[in-house]
Amino acid sequence: MGIKSFMGRRAKPTKGSSENITVSDYMSTNLITFKENQSVLEVMDTLIKKKISGAPVVNDKYELVGIISEGDCMKQISESRYHNHPMENLSVQNHMIKNVDTIDGNMNVFDAANKFLESKHRRFPIVKDGKLVGLISQKDVLKAALDLKGQTWK
Repeated sequence: MGIKSFMGRRAKPTKGSSENITVSDYMSTNLITFKENQSVLEVMDTLIKKKISGAPVVNDKYELVGIISEGDCMKQISESRYHNHPMENLSVQNHMIKNVDTIDGNMNVFDAANKFLESKHRRFPIVKDGKLVGLISQKDVLKAALDLKGQTWK
């Protein structure tokens, strides 16, 4: 006896169905970004004022070079205090995450949800032709799910 699939034949996705909703539909494009030469103190101030937990770091060509988060800043606070060093001279380039995971803007937003669960990331940058074009957060995926409430999941 072989394995049987109970999925059945799938209908063609209809406009507005969960199959057609991509990361690009829900990503933020009006982004707060940082430069490598900015100070960590400046980053901390911006994170607090803008009520965000992290942001991409870009170069002058708007290419993604890293990401810096509250956690990265917390680490520097702890190390500066432990070594009794002032934080004024700390720059983003030495304290950001340089190996950044990105996702494709054409990915289905619910496939992106799986990427969040697998990676434990809070946000993913979206890059197109080498340039930063957007950012999707876990909250954006939740918004997509609410927009589809009442529909059957496909």
